[in-house]
Amino acid sequence: MTSSHTDCHYCLQSLRGRKYALRDENAYCVPCYDSLYANPCEECKQPIQCSSKDLAYKGHHWHEECFKCAKCSRSLVEKPFAAKDEVLLCTECYSDEYSSKCFHCQKTIMPGSRKMEFKGSSWHESCFVCQYCRQPLGTKPLITKDNENYCVPCFEKHFAHHCYSCKKVITSGGVTCLDQPWHKECFVCAGCKTQLYGQSFISKDEYPYCVDCFSKWYAKKCDTCKKPITALGSAKYISFEERQWHGECFKCAKCSVSLVGREFLTRRDDILCHQCGSA
Repeated sequence: MTSSHTDCHYCLQSLRGRKYALRDENAYCVPCYDSLYANPCEECKQPIQCSSKDLAYKGHHWHEECFKCAKCSRSLVEKPFAAKDEVLLCTECYSDEYSSKCFHCQKTIMPGSRKMEFKGSSWHESCFVCQYCRQPLGTKPLITKDNENYCVPCFEKHFAHHCYSCKKVITSGGVTCLDQPWHKECFVCAGCKTQLYGQSFISKDEYPYCVDCFSKWYAKKCDTCKKPITALGSAKYISFEERQWHGECFKCAKCSVSLVGREFLTRRDDILCHQCGSA
């Protein structure tokens, strides 16, 4: 540019009819300005003269013709690019060298696009969605099943077990008893409500009972010892004319010999072996 300034601020030569550059309101002839203030080019190391375009990125400077991809040498002027260890690369070269592959579509996640990280894998934001409703998961809570991700509502609706007692979703700590899923805290005696997880129980009409409640309300009583006959006692029990006995209690009332598997006779309420009953 031409100016009304008369002399170069540095060399004091006349600027009349000459181009000059201003810095801090002082005028400099072009040679002085370049020698004092021109930035060195990162590529060719030569000063970027005021007559050239100075392209800057993170405190570094390039000639326009030097601002190119370090791998394929294509110009990066007015094009997207990425930097790796202070080296500039076009997006294609950067992707080939450094970009992650999307776990879902296996395509490159291009520099500048949003990348989601989950369990050590990378995803396009558009690929990181619930596999059922297809809504973006982002940073929402999710559940993984068979390497597929689901939002919590979809997983609970289509995959989660519901407690047989309270009907709510079992997210953790469930147990399976009587061929049904239960929360541990919901698996209680239908009578006294004592928790039964890890305890002995007896089922009736698809509900569990502790031994005491079942014995009190439902178990048949042994005709000899009058104690309940339950599955937790002897594996054998004897039934005769609406009377029941533990296997070990079914014996002759007179000689106490076991009558299990033997002929017996009745006399009033007594059960007798054949020998005692015939005497």
